[in-house]
Amino acid sequence: MTLKKIQHTTSNSWQNVRGKLTPMAALDKLTWFGVGGASDWLFEPADLNDLISLLQNCPHDIPVNIIGAGSNTLIRDGGVAGIMIKLTGFFQEIHIEHPNKIIAGAGVSDAELARFAAKNDLTGLEFLIGIPGTIGGGLKMNAGANGGEFKQIITHAFAVDRNGNQHKVSVDDLKMDYRHTQTPDDWIFTHAEFKTSPGEKQIIRQKMKQNLAHRADAQPIGKRTGGSTFANPKNHKAWQLIDAAGCRGLKLGDAQISEKHCNFLINNGAATASDIENLGLQICERVKQNSGIELRWEIKRIGRTKPSEEPLE
Repeated sequence: MTLKKIQHTTSNSWQNVRGKLTPMAALDKLTWFGVGGASDWLFEPADLNDLISLLQNCPHDIPVNIIGAGSNTLIRDGGVAGIMIKLTGFFQEIHIEHPNKIIAGAGVSDAELARFAAKNDLTGLEFLIGIPGTIGGGLKMNAGANGGEFKQIITHAFAVDRNGNQHKVSVDDLKMDYRHTQTPDDWIFTHAEFKTSPGEKQIIRQKMKQNLAHRADAQPIGKRTGGSTFANPKNHKAWQLIDAAGCRGLKLGDAQISEKHCNFLINNGAATASDIENLGLQICERVKQNSGIELRWEIKRIGRTKPSEEPLE
């Protein structure tokens, strides 16, 4: 579908949308890598009903994607066709459901939820402080750090599908595995219930401080990166396979494999999305040649490799 047709659709079918709808929206500033082209449209729904309304009125030949913190997302240089959804405002709310249960929107950052729990003397979520993402992304990939992962702390998750239908699922329904959740690709998580238990604020904060120190010691903090690039294969560490293949510090354009942790790709300032992705593909090939093991991308790669040739008027 051309952008012209998408524009016609927005003016005729989405007149009741109450959120912010931005055409040709730059996405590079929304990702940690700081690269990539624009999205045909960026939609920030006002609330759950607003999101459902757009999905129900959006023709299925218009692609729909979602972006969270942008910490594990690579937007390709040609931008993203269709609509990119970012959950802000209503979806960034947190509240205590009862003494040991927290409800958090999908747009809440993992670190913010960890701090909220600590402020309310609730333990069990300390490891979230070391995950640079949002609740929605954490649910989608069963994110984890410091020995903890999402499947250990949620009771239920809530989502809407491409048709605007709502779903409530238990943690067992999600069938969460290492860095993977078995849900339909078109599901957009909206919020989740987290289980906690009473704790002492001083001990909780000390655990969080230790988790942050470990992250700073092991990872290239302060760099333009996308977090862990590849998931650990069974019985292996991705960084060890990459290091053994001679890739530590490898460069392509202004993209580089971190010297500090070689499962991290870095934009040194002027890298393109193509530089970063192609460097990652080189790593996959070298690791396969060296060990016979195929790496699986943990970073989500979205969009067109080249700018669209479709007319934009």
